[in-house]
Amino acid sequence: MDFNFLSPVSDFVLAHNELLSAQALGRKIKIHSAQQGIPDLDGVQIAIVGVLENRNDINYIGEEFCLDEIRKGFYSLFPGSWSISVADLGDIEKGESVDDTYFALKEVVNTLIKQNVIPVILGGSQDLTYANYRAYDSFAPMVNIVNVDSKFDLGDSTKPIKNNSFVGKIILDQPYNLFNYATVGYQTYFNSQEEIDLMDSLYFESYRLGQVSHDITIVEPVLRDANIVSIDLGSVKSSEVSLNQKVSPNGLNGKEICAIARYAGISNKVSSFGIYEYRPSSDDEITSMLVSQMLWYFIEGVNYRIKDDDFSDEYTYQKFITLVESEELVFYKSNKTGRWWIEIPFLSEVNNKLKRHTLLPCMHQDYKDACNNKVPERWYKAIRKNSV
Repeated sequence: MDFNFLSPVSDFVLAHNELLSAQALGRKIKIHSAQQGIPDLDGVQIAIVGVLENRNDINYIGEEFCLDEIRKGFYSLFPGSWSISVADLGDIEKGESVDDTYFALKEVVNTLIKQNVIPVILGGSQDLTYANYRAYDSFAPMVNIVNVDSKFDLGDSTKPIKNNSFVGKIILDQPYNLFNYATVGYQTYFNSQEEIDLMDSLYFESYRLGQVSHDITIVEPVLRDANIVSIDLGSVKSSEVSLNQKVSPNGLNGKEICAIARYAGISNKVSSFGIYEYRPSSDDEITSMLVSQMLWYFIEGVNYRIKDDDFSDEYTYQKFITLVESEELVFYKSNKTGRWWIEIPFLSEVNNKLKRHTLLPCMHQDYKDACNNKVPERWYKAIRKNSV
């Protein structure tokens, strides 16, 4: 497939890039330009794709936006000691309809993933996550999504899709490929009790802002098990972003959102990553630099991915067995990374959805809890979801 509907990075950004140090990121990545065209993706592991679509934002009033300031900030950063190649493919412009934009994004994501390239999507309203999800239809029968957001975005699925209701569409629209949905950093007062109850009844995962801020490491196993990670910039507290980006005085801080981006990067399963709800303003520098640093940390994480979940070689892991309420729980610890997994048993009497999900990422604390006769909540929800 060709990428003719992708517009090149602006000459304004490219001119700025020429003034940067030869060691800066912008001088080391492959860039789609009007002069050179779309770069060769041979050897590329990560491709940045902007999507200039925000018409399904519930607050949309016809405003346009661009991603030039993010690119300027990102290009100006210096890479770490990385061995991976990154490309910037430019932007998907607004289609004649939002569905046209969805189609273009779905095709781009599908093509990149099949070429073993991780698409990094910059938006635009967060309903673009729906198009990202639909890109998996042809090759992934079960998809796990992590949404870093102050809201669940379940909404009313009977109404047209919006940026506050795209998850409801993901759950109910065919084909039904969603296995698990987790929200990281939600704030209770932004979500109705009905939505909170629905998350619980569907055995989806949710982590309150207070939990995440108290111990950021609790989200690592969740991100390790994700295929798609979608970040709403509204999850970041207002003191960390520019004027037009301010949503709430409470939220994740800059260090926390960058840590989450890095956790997403080091996950061997995450195959697409998106940052949404970017709203430029006259004092845009703070937000654009924060997004730039989030991109940097995601790439850093991908660079340090380690294949540590192959337990066919007994010398690469340790196995622990404990008994909880007459249930035998089996844990695995990687000798390479020290990361933990818990085994999900097959349930022969039900239509098992977990044929390829027999090992669930967990924390060392889950093993310690099991030793104290406490069933890990992630394990319980996975079992319940599997038996539905």
